[in-house]
Amino acid sequence: MKYILTLAITILIGLPISAQGSSKNFIDQAYIEVTGKAELELTPDIIHLKVIIREKDNKGKVALEELEEQMMKALKKIGIKTQEDVSIIDFASNFQFYTLKKTDIRTSKEYQIVIHNGNMAAKVYTELEKLDISNISVVKLDHSKMEYHRQQVKIEAVKEAKNKATAFCSAIGEKAGKALYIRENNRIHYAGRVNRMESNVMMSISDHENTPEEVNIDFQKLKLEYEIEAKFAIE
Repeated sequence: MKYILTLAITILIGLPISAQGSSKNFIDQAYIEVTGKAELELTPDIIHLKVIIREKDNKGKVALEELEEQMMKALKKIGIKTQEDVSIIDFASNFQFYTLKKTDIRTSKEYQIVIHNGNMAAKVYTELEKLDISNISVVKLDHSKMEYHRQQVKIEAVKEAKNKATAFCSAIGEKAGKALYIRENNRIHYAGRVNRMESNVMMSISDHENTPEEVNIDFQKLKLEYEIEAKFAIE
């Protein structure tokens, strides 16, 4: 992974306001103000899929319990740990609507499946299609070391701010001294929201000339971006 560093620079020379007293705060001395910005893109390794199965969606009128069992077997076959990575989100039926309209009772279940790469996503889409389960969408992307990378991006932003302050002060024959002020100024953090459901993924897999084991779905990158505002004394 490679850090992409950019920087917006503002130089402010603070003039002494008062000569009284031996101690000074940062507004009583010359200083340079810089804004460091660091970015990092991550490939998601935690992918949340939402799967909805309905009795009426089956061509063969398979009962919901039987379809659920078939789905679990298919997921286990491709390496999904169903006890850990598959959970029921919701269970619903239209019984109330049936009592009013006297139509067929339809039941459905909504599941969440956690996978860790694009290749496994392709396998899930392919295997569930064989069971006529096509209501599958990507609802969240995340990374297993997100907190670590957030901290590292902030550190890189601070380092870049100090490096630039040093370079600018050197250009005018001065030296950037100790930090007087450091603040996280503006944070833009993409945490894995999925703006567009992967509705056409299944079609792209079906049209692919390779087997599902060779297909790898490319998901949107997770982008971390932080700004650090810092003031350093000019010595």
